[in-house]
Amino acid sequence: MAKLKIIPERLTRREREIMNAVFALGNRASAEDVRGRLTDPPGDASVRVMLTRLEKKGFLKHRQEGLRFLYSATISPSSARRAALRQYLETFFGGSAKQMMTALVGEADWTDAELDALKEEIDRVRNERRAQP
Repeated sequence: MAKLKIIPERLTRREREIMNAVFALGNRASAEDVRGRLTDPPGDASVRVMLTRLEKKGFLKHRQEGLRFLYSATISPSSARRAALRQYLETFFGGSAKQMMTALVGEADWTDAELDALKEEIDRVRNERRAQP
């Protein structure tokens, strides 16, 4: 099966919310399940139309179980997370991971233990890179 390349900008805010709902529901959700997780949910028919649209775009697939369609994402949550992070990075930080990380470290209320853990992770990555030929 060919790897699906996710282009986050193809998703509307509501479509992203639906994808988040599907992942939060264990990547197996009916239209009613999804509707129950949406903020200010539209009507049942509108949710079904959006699920069908996401399926046509290649983001969701479905299988029928009794009278219900159960939807699941065509990509893993980790792939979706990476795609969303890339979009966020491009949108708010001009593609600069350094700027994003600086903002995250500077604006969050980190404990000393959390900052120490971040430093340890940075040191681990740095050491792994030095060990590579």
